Amino acid sequence: MLYHVFVVFGSAAVFAVPGLCCRPQEYETTDRQCCPMCQEGTVVRKDCTFESSTGCAPCRTGSYMNKPNGLTSCLPCSSCGSGQGLFTQQECTRITNTVCGVSDGYFCKSYSDGSGCSFAEKHSHCAPGQRIKALGTKTTDTECEDCQRGYYSQYGVNCTAWTICSEAQVKTEEGSPNKDVVCGNAASRHHYYTIPPVLLLSLVFVGLVIKGVV
Repeated sequence: MLYHVFVVFGSAAVFAVPGLCCRPQEYETTDRQCCPMCQEGTVVRKDCTFESSTGCAPCRTGSYMNKPNGLTSCLPCSSCGSGQGLFTQQECTRITNTVCGVSDGYFCKSYSDGSGCSFAEKHSHCAPGQRIKALGTKTTDTECEDCQRGYYSQYGVNCTAWTICSEAQVKTEEGSPNKDVVCGNAASRHHYYTIPPVLLLSLVFVGLVIKGVV
């Protein structure tokens, strides 16, 4: 509260004047008075009066206050959910919020002052036909790029050159960004059938019977 001293007929008198311009370490009450702020780890329990200073109360478990203030309630401690790709790196205290770290396989999308990561996402998986250009980190997502012509990636990890068929083979299937060339035996494309002699004689005999020769 701001106090101003006036001299009235040779005597000093103290008057409380509404705080229109509170000092940096003071806060303005609802009735426009200036009171000393409470320190870190505490909040206002009772505003100051002419006879007493501000009454402060410590933050309860699960809450904190990290700066001098004129608030009546502490801030709730953040929760680091394992299902959200976060873990508790540092427990909450009366003067500091919980600090959340990023789990393996995730990267942080949003940070909060003094409390580490507040939101994380899983690293992206590269699609078939792509390769991993840069692995994801705690702060960046996986970076992917397409395989160049003549290469393929079936699982989106690395690009591998298409197979080159040998002289004894033929290409039965063309390659694509997500599939290799398929080679086959060249001789397998030509099928030759051998007719047993007994079967051949039987076929000749049947033919002659049909013609009435036999």
